[in-house]
Amino acid sequence: MIVLRQSSANDLFADACRLVSRHGRPVNPRDVATREVLGVDLCLTNPRRRLVDVPPVRVLNPAFAVAEAVWILSGSDDPWIFDYNRALRRYADGGRLRGAYGPRLRRWGGDVDQLDRVRRLLLRDPDTRQAVVQLFDPGRDWAGHRDVPCTVGYRFFVRSGRLHMHTTMRSQDLWLGFPYDVFTATVLHELLAGWLGVELGEYHHHVDSLHLYETDRPHATRLPAQLAPSPEMARLAVDWPGLDRILAGVLASNVDPRIAPAWSELSQVLASYRAWRAGDRAGARAAIADSGRGMLLGALARWYDHLTARADDQQSPKAGSRS
Repeated sequence: MIVLRQSSANDLFADACRLVSRHGRPVNPRDVATREVLGVDLCLTNPRRRLVDVPPVRVLNPAFAVAEAVWILSGSDDPWIFDYNRALRRYADGGRLRGAYGPRLRRWGGDVDQLDRVRRLLLRDPDTRQAVVQLFDPGRDWAGHRDVPCTVGYRFFVRSGRLHMHTTMRSQDLWLGFPYDVFTATVLHELLAGWLGVELGEYHHHVDSLHLYETDRPHATRLPAQLAPSPEMARLAVDWPGLDRILAGVLASNVDPRIAPAWSELSQVLASYRAWRAGDRAGARAAIADSGRGMLLGALARWYDHLTARADDQQSPKAGSRS
């Protein structure tokens, strides 16, 4: 097992990209050229430094990061997630992602809230080794759907007053998937630590196949040798009975910043992005400018800059053309 250990997601991401770029072996699953390293533990020692944001080489869409976290934690598989990432539609069957984590996390078999079970178990027996959330389901996932979960499951351990989280991935697309996966998982990690009344410990992301697609590898090799560490996100706290209400508030963009400022920033990110998608570019940027520019809102501004530059590149005449 190869272990990479960093205090921020930016540094962990860069280390992992260098590892796979330099030492990955070529494989071709589904005839897609890929570089792969087997057996890697990516350890994030400060899970609140969760945002991968390395402009201009890797710019994250924080609206999708927030939306996916809300979607999963609320137990949803509703298709509104496509509003924040249209590329996901290609993996849908019958208009839904059949590998969606949310229903498995909150309604396994239709009635088991695994998140609540783990919470109750750790409150009753903090030293337990049975705090397991299972996500991969052979009964569903060998049925031939386009969307097969990459995450096998989560495990949680309270030791010396700190909650440690371990995620097992059968497969991890490093360039596109890891930044979003680590964001959602560490939000869950932080919330559970709060419900247990313990400190936030280490986050371990155990990956069987850590890989870069050959189309993404040139980008990965452009990451700078020295980069700014990810800043700490504002603390996310909500009591267990209020979780679903606050998640619904984030999605509806009606969280009161005086009561829950960290959650309010998440709701502002989604509201601004919806305005952008609706064509109100000025309104989307104004919402960010008037908000005091939190960490995620600053990242959203960089995402808008990235989208604008990409659109300009696509519209500009090709070199050597007569137009």
